[in-house]
This record gives sequence, C-alpha cells and structure tokens, in this order.
Amino acid sequence: MAKKETFSEAALHWDLETLYKDLASAKGKHLTPTEKLHLRGLLCEYSPDEIADILGKSAKGVGVDLCNTLYRYVKVLVEPSNGKVDNWRNICEWLDTAGYKSDTPLEAESDDHLSAKILIKKANVKLEKNQIIVDVNLRIVATSPTEFSTIKVEDEEE
Repeated sequence: MAKKETFSEAALHWDLETLYKDLASAKGKHLTPTEKLHLRGLLCEYSPDEIADILGKSAKGVGVDLCNTLYRYVKVLVEPSNGKVDNWRNICEWLDTAGYKSDTPLEAESDDHLSAKILIKKANVKLEKNQIIVDVNLRIVATSPTEFSTIKVEDEEE
C-alpha cells in the first residue's frame, strides 16, 4: 500500500485543499483516499500506467478507476467545451485553466535574516463592465529572525 506522502509534490503546484473540496462537491460526497492519491499522481504529470506502477497496482485497474471517478468529477467541475477525456493530460489542462494550479513558490531572502515564501494559490481574471478584475489568493509564510536587530538605512551618494 502506498504511503500518504506519495505524490506529495502536487501540493507545491496545485491548490489541493480547494480542489478536493470542489471535486467533492461535484461528486456529491468526500473524495476517497484512493481518489485523492490518483488525482495527485495525475497532477504530478504521471500517466495512469506510471501511477499504477508506482503504487504496485494494475494499470488497467487504475485506468478504469480514473474513468469511473475522477475524470467524471473533473468534467462536472470545469464543464469543458469538449467534455471528452482524450488523454489524461486533459485533466491537468482543464484544472489549470480553471485556476487550480499555483505558481511556483517564490522565496525571498535578505541580509536582514527575514525569509518569506510566497505561494500564489489561485488567480482569476475577468472582464466586467469595462474593468479588469483580478482576484488572487496568496499564502505568505515568513520566518522571523532569531535575533532582532536594528536595520540601518544608509543614503548612497553617487
């Protein structure tokens, strides 16, 4: 059986909490641990055959499972114009277009011993009444310095 951490790198690039919640709404009940595991595998850009191999499962079984579960929920959630899943990559593309993909975390460090990690969780852009509206969901994680120090600001002479 796979460990809970399998395909955990999906959390670095996808808003999994919102995605799990929204897919559960499309399904009508919570996603199973197996559905979450398979979804993370797809989001890490593993094919169904690769997911099966990593998990020690039958490739045909994982493929059938995806067709009967996640592919259906994603189609309900994002309502693609072409609702046919021609390729497992369609799922990632549709979810990315729907705004579930996060940008790569940005890390900033300074000499002031303050570091921060900024993760763009979701960004939606829409045009409404001749205005462009951008909604951005950010997570900023900052660590405080172990010792507080005075920051010197010096004028630079040219």
